[in-house]
Amino acid sequence: MNIYESDRALAEYLLFHYGEDADVLPPGTGPVEALRYPVRCVEECFTLTGLPEKCRALDLGCAVGRSSFELARHFTEVIGIDLSQSFIAAAHHLRTTGEITYLRRDEGECCTQLTARIPREIDRQRVQFEGGDAETLRHGLGAFDAVLLANLIDRLRHPRSCVERLAALVKAGGELVIASPYTWLEEFTPRENWLGGFLRDGDCVRTRASLESLLLPAFELVAVKNLSLLIREHARKFQWSVAEATVWRRRES
Repeated sequence: MNIYESDRALAEYLLFHYGEDADVLPPGTGPVEALRYPVRCVEECFTLTGLPEKCRALDLGCAVGRSSFELARHFTEVIGIDLSQSFIAAAHHLRTTGEITYLRRDEGECCTQLTARIPREIDRQRVQFEGGDAETLRHGLGAFDAVLLANLIDRLRHPRSCVERLAALVKAGGELVIASPYTWLEEFTPRENWLGGFLRDGDCVRTRASLESLLLPAFELVAVKNLSLLIREHARKFQWSVAEATVWRRRES
């Protein structure tokens, strides 16, 4: 079974995307700068001023959709795509009703019921969600002023095929953000398909170097940021990671 289709993963990601700070991390106990990662991927990485009147954004690997809704603060049309049917169903529910209840795991079988809510000021109708594979996207998506891939490339079987298509998805002058902790694992990506984290002729190949070779010269690398993130598994166990966010601008054709 795909781990992203489990009830446990769904609950963890709803908390990761929508949990109040104190619900994720009790005050004074850990890295508060790692909270609100899906929001920070939008706020801290994209240039959100000077956008055209009608502008489009794509959230590729959107999970349960928080970054998609945050993009809708600034873009008139947002499409969120994820392979997990469970995640997309939850995102659809949030778009329709504005909220969804879930169980936060605290200890063993002990849980707390919480409610994920979309901020009232966000126009949920600007967002559409659909299931899809980032490696074989449907035809007719068109081009976008902003494209976000957050924690996606190291979970693809063929990440190169996804990255190579990005130039066709971003409008000239548009922005692309790829954020990832580069956790390459063979359970998700065969080693021969890794973009980094391996030795070649005794030298270490880094993911950012591979991204540059794939994206240049169609894109210009304009910024590199470290974005920490925190996923709570239960009250006393967390996944703390530091993603590298590379920010790219599509060159004029």
